Amino acid sequence: MNTKVNLAGVELKNPVMTASGTFGSGAEYGEMVDLNKLGAVVTKGVANVPWPGNPTPRIAETWGGMLNAIGLQNPGIDVFVKRDIPFLKQYDTKIIVNVCGKTTEDYVEVVERLSDEAVDLLEINISCPNVKEGGIAFGQDPKAVEAITKEIKKHAKQPVIMKLSPNVTDITVMAKAAEAGGADVLSLINTLTGMKIDIHRRTFALANKTGGMSGPAVKPVAVRMVYQVAQAVSLPIIGMGGIMNADDAMEFILAGAAAVSVGTANFHNPYATEEVVKGIEDYMRRYQVEDIKDLIGAVK
Repeated sequence: MNTKVNLAGVELKNPVMTASGTFGSGAEYGEMVDLNKLGAVVTKGVANVPWPGNPTPRIAETWGGMLNAIGLQNPGIDVFVKRDIPFLKQYDTKIIVNVCGKTTEDYVEVVERLSDEAVDLLEINISCPNVKEGGIAFGQDPKAVEAITKEIKKHAKQPVIMKLSPNVTDITVMAKAAEAGGADVLSLINTLTGMKIDIHRRTFALANKTGGMSGPAVKPVAVRMVYQVAQAVSLPIIGMGGIMNADDAMEFILAGAAAVSVGTANFHNPYATEEVVKGIEDYMRRYQVEDIKDLIGAVK
């Protein structure tokens, strides 16, 4: 039985990885999860300088998920290179670094710093607000998506994954823009913008007013978007959004995802990623599928 998948020339032992921002950079879960069993670990977003993140409160539970407005708090690329990469290199898993920035130059600086590091792929978070364009996210304008992808590709030594924002009218337009810019892989979806109001205190549940919604409630939207993008472009796709178990992961794979990321599930079940790996193998045995590639995009 073959569970290996290929993302732009990088072979993963299985299609299961962590979703950025839900797993730290592996050390937080290292005692509970055998990182050797995962196809890849995707780190928390890393910027060129430390980001303090948003004021608290910045997490709120919702029906079927959660809202977060962490604001991409991170220690910056210097600490990341010194502390997190050496930790992850101990394990037999691929390392995917999530990169964030407020300007194109910010992204490029991080990408260049990582060019000589032992990381396998770069995931570019284009849901970040573009400071120069008045705060609209890079990922909400197809011209900006194509331009930033092109610029990053000029500097990147590793294959580039563009992580698409679902907060757009037509996800396929953004996917095609990333493809036109030279992206090697796409990952989707990032969180949906949401809001929660505390009716007793008559105020916003998050200090930021809005936050990114993730968890099981977003899964049908995510599966639909992965399917649409798989029909629109010829790039490999990493699917994510509300994957709680192997059944959820299989929906994404059948819709066209070559790999899947498990995020919010980690918060209430630290073993979720390992369970998804085992569950996919069980599914393949149950339906006598020898190669996982036969399942990717099998639902047309």
